[in-house]
Amino acid sequence: MKFVKAHACGNDFLILEEAVVGRRHAELARRLCSRNTSVGADGIEFLGRRTDGSFFLRLFNADGSEAELSGNGTRCVAAWLAHSEGLNEVSLGTHGGVRTCRVISSDGTTFEIESGMGVPRVMPRSIVAEGVGVVEGAMVNVGNPHYVLFVDTPDFSAHGLAWQELGAKISTSPLFPHGTNVEFVRIESEAEISFRIYERGCGPTTSSGTGTCASSSAAIALRGAARELTAVAEGGAQRVVWPKNDAQMMLTGPAEIICIGEVLV
Repeated sequence: MKFVKAHACGNDFLILEEAVVGRRHAELARRLCSRNTSVGADGIEFLGRRTDGSFFLRLFNADGSEAELSGNGTRCVAAWLAHSEGLNEVSLGTHGGVRTCRVISSDGTTFEIESGMGVPRVMPRSIVAEGVGVVEGAMVNVGNPHYVLFVDTPDFSAHGLAWQELGAKISTSPLFPHGTNVEFVRIESEAEISFRIYERGCGPTTSSGTGTCASSSAAIALRGAARELTAVAEGGAQRVVWPKNDAQMMLTGPAEIICIGEVLV
């Protein structure tokens, strides 16, 4: 089976043509995303091609669960379509809505891409985490679910726990029957935030496009951050612009084609 591997700030994905996989999406995700026994990735973007020429993506996480969309994964697919088919602007359907991506610059394998990410919905909410107690934060929807916490610790720890441990508790909490992505956000200045991501169905990741948007929209709506904002994760920085609360958020960041290959399945 042919595959493409790409990453956005270290958040890596395989891209497979959906027409060749049958009904094996979850099985292939668990098998091919294994970092020790297969190609390795945070998830698989299955690229569907419709008879009218449009595209639709189905995202499966490394654990085999299906998610609504990935901002970084969508951008990786856009980079691949630009590289392979010369499509420098493309609209990609997802279960979280249509995302339109536009190539700003490229050297042939690395692409800087601006994506329309929809209108974020930010809702301040306190939750009770098992063994922790009350956790203050915000539920944010950017086509998929997020819970955002604000921290001021150098290591992003909160409530006496490492962010990875608390993120796991919140992500799988019964309060979120379908799970949630969790971000730990530190305000660095009016125009910059830093954050860490515990991704539903995957665990800690170096970056997240929707996590960038969720973290940024919460910082803007609840902490007075600037509407043009740099958001820095472990894998690097992305740029967001959110003109007003009822407007679409624009996300700009890199995507790089790593390799093209075949895998035995």
